[in-house]
Amino acid sequence: MNQQNPWLKLLGDIVEAVARTALDQNERRSGGDRPAGERSAGDRPAATPRPPRPSGRGLPETDGYPGDFEGKVKPVYRPELDGEPDPGEVVWSWVPYEEDHSQGKDRPVLIVGNDGPWLLALQLTSQDHDRDAEQEARAGRRWMDIGTGAWDSSGRPSEVRLNRVIRIHPDAVRREGAILDRAIFDEVAAAL
Repeated sequence: MNQQNPWLKLLGDIVEAVARTALDQNERRSGGDRPAGERSAGDRPAATPRPPRPSGRGLPETDGYPGDFEGKVKPVYRPELDGEPDPGEVVWSWVPYEEDHSQGKDRPVLIVGNDGPWLLALQLTSQDHDRDAEQEARAGRRWMDIGTGAWDSSGRPSEVRLNRVIRIHPDAVRREGAILDRAIFDEVAAAL
């Protein structure tokens, strides 16, 4: 196995964090004054193609994303800040768009369980969907406030989407963000 120099990894993590902060600031400047339900075509970040299929750690036989998880989630809380993604942690990963799984973007997700080799995760957002709750409900989307955490370098409050469970391969996790408070995790699990 090719072991990466820890200093190069740290440098890469710093560069990624600086780039993410710059993108977050740019997104806030370009669309921060409009209500959440009003967006122009340029507000959505450009879609990025699916990352290369990772290798190792019991990858399923399918090529690429097998689709969102449709079964009953059995949430578990087992966070360990050991460099490995665990249920109960908020991590960053590439998340496919719901309408086109070949496109997506890097975003924070809450890991809530497993499905074979896949992690089951719920996407997070810093957008406040309370302001457009009726529109979101009509579209079938349900959100829950979970507060702030180290996953957002700007300290913005986050919401977790409850009605879409995403499969994430452990090798696709970019970095650990934080351990979610057990009481909040339990509220999310009950709301699922």
